[in-house]
Amino acid sequence: MNGAGAACRECGFVLKQEDGILRALAPDRRAFYQQFLGDYGTVRSAEGRGSHDREYYLALPFEDKSGKNSAQWRIRASTWRYFESNLLPRQSFDVLDLGAGNGWMSHRLSARGHRPVAVDIFTDPLDGLAAARHFGQFPCVEAEFDRLPFADAQFDLAVFNSSLHYSTDYHGTLSEARRCLRPSGRIVVLDSPLYRRREHGELMRAERHRQFQSQYGFASDSVASLEYLYESQLAELSRDLGLRWQIYQPWYGWKWHMRPWKARLSGKRPPSRFCILVASASKS
Repeated sequence: MNGAGAACRECGFVLKQEDGILRALAPDRRAFYQQFLGDYGTVRSAEGRGSHDREYYLALPFEDKSGKNSAQWRIRASTWRYFESNLLPRQSFDVLDLGAGNGWMSHRLSARGHRPVAVDIFTDPLDGLAAARHFGQFPCVEAEFDRLPFADAQFDLAVFNSSLHYSTDYHGTLSEARRCLRPSGRIVVLDSPLYRRREHGELMRAERHRQFQSQYGFASDSVASLEYLYESQLAELSRDLGLRWQIYQPWYGWKWHMRPWKARLSGKRPPSRFCILVASASKS
């Protein structure tokens, strides 16, 4: 990873260290994301994300001490437990935490002896990268998925923790993550909505935009995030990028398990699945 004071060879942009974060988002890209970040911050604040209490962050993902998003954190905790117990290597790895948010996963990875780098474009002091000051164990980098300020083959794992669906181009995003991985490296996707069919994801996206427009006065679509994955898309990405996907299913409890049946009985669209997707280079 290039440090503060280093300049991009292509555009001359100089990296700066501010508030414990390496700033690697160029001015034109910051302007591009300005409305998205404003909208995102408005929604997250309304949802009660973050806290002024350090103990709130140290308890994540196992407890939401604010009590405002406990159901969602129970999902995150189940995913983390499965990932930690079944997929996370015991040896110390260099890990890219992409879409790291407040840095809770990098904190957990550090506690396991790994060497994470937390990456996000959202640097809010309560809910973004600046909140990682409560942990203080790992580097934080303000950068976007498709323009990562890292050398080739620098990491062993690239983890998208409830974040890949913010990508505007899965081919570009996964290719950039793969560039940063060593030959034996893997991409891990946690808690991004997966649908069997594309049209179900499109229905979800339309519902979400209508809800945001009604509740907040904007549709939260200033950046064309893809917002979901679907099964045939995974096959397409596998073919185009030379990836081999493995799918793992954590247990989220009976209430979650019954969601598809309830949707079918009530005539609603099928809900998304949350699972763990692991991609490695396909064997020739």
